[in-house]
Amino acid sequence: MKHDKIPVALISTMFLTIGVMFCMNDILLPIVKEVFSLTYVEATFIQMSFYVVYIIWPLLITRTIGQYGYKRNIIAAMVICLAGCILFVPAYFAGSYLLILLGVFTISTGVTVVNVAANPYAALLGTPDGAHVRLNFVQAFSRVGYAATPLVASMLIYGTSAGDAQIHIPYLVLAGLIFLVIIAMFVFRMPDFKPAPAEKISVIAIFKKSRDYPQLFYGIPTMFFYVGAEACTAGFFISYVTTHGYDQETAATFLTFYYVLAAFFALLGALLLKVIRAGTLLAIFGGGMLLCYSLVIWGGADIAPFALIGLGGFLSIMFPTVFGLAIENLTEFTEKGSALLNFAIVGGAVFPPLQGIIADNSGIDLSYIVPAFCVAVVTAYGVYTGFGKSKAEKQNLEGVGVVGP
Repeated sequence: MKHDKIPVALISTMFLTIGVMFCMNDILLPIVKEVFSLTYVEATFIQMSFYVVYIIWPLLITRTIGQYGYKRNIIAAMVICLAGCILFVPAYFAGSYLLILLGVFTISTGVTVVNVAANPYAALLGTPDGAHVRLNFVQAFSRVGYAATPLVASMLIYGTSAGDAQIHIPYLVLAGLIFLVIIAMFVFRMPDFKPAPAEKISVIAIFKKSRDYPQLFYGIPTMFFYVGAEACTAGFFISYVTTHGYDQETAATFLTFYYVLAAFFALLGALLLKVIRAGTLLAIFGGGMLLCYSLVIWGGADIAPFALIGLGGFLSIMFPTVFGLAIENLTEFTEKGSALLNFAIVGGAVFPPLQGIIADNSGIDLSYIVPAFCVAVVTAYGVYTGFGKSKAEKQNLEGVGVVGP
């Protein structure tokens, strides 16, 4: 397998910033709960503002990709993220939860463009047989962004003492990093794949067409449940740990370990995918997550926080693997399939409030039954794709069918 190394490196750097933006939601949720005296459900408006975007923009983004190509859309996405980060300055000085939510929503708009455009773009940066490896490799850098964020962001927010929460500071630092990435994308030459302009077609019509591709058809709800699991697991992480007697600094350290383990397992997963079928690996990691969730819910204060950390490792390969399996052999339907998968990311807005309801009424330990159920669905998809015959095998094809225009 061959890879276009320089563009892959640039996309990897971009995913590093995306990882930071995702992780900041996990830092924000417990902070806004305390600062604005919110319930768990009200605090999950952070997750809802971030993930609801995915039901609004993907189809429009698909059309703009057909019109302007992948590269321009990716650069536009970074500019939108930059604007969202800057919004946190007036949000802080006005003490406005509404402006915070607007900043999160704007950042997520840019991230949505990245997820629709950059994942299939990364799949195209080399030979088809290396698509799964490239997707996991670039996504691994998002995990590096996640891992670097908790302690650094906490230090920037609180300074040397746990006083006033200066939530705008890490976003200003992030804005500077995003600006450098934008400049690098202009300086270094990147190929500009441009699919055929997408015809105007309804979401319902696209979804009906997806039934011709079983791995996509079942991959859409799988993505919905997976993102719900990730948003719940990380979003309630700090609150869970502090509830079990640990202080804020220790909780941030544990969250860092969670993401460090995720980054390590993401790189390991990229290697394992060379010898293990993607669906099989997904099922194995899903089983590991279910074991960890059982310890989180019933394991007690001595072991449960460490089981939370373990979840990061098993969760690491799930998004790129589900995405890669779902768009396998779609050929001209790749962009539309990608849009449907990104619609499914709205699961991140649906499940955290459900977990919040259980946390408010029955305790945060039991609330983790929500992401556990979600992962059970993902594990079932892994069994379906990993232990049955795929469409590619039935047609005697090799590699994934993500191809250039």
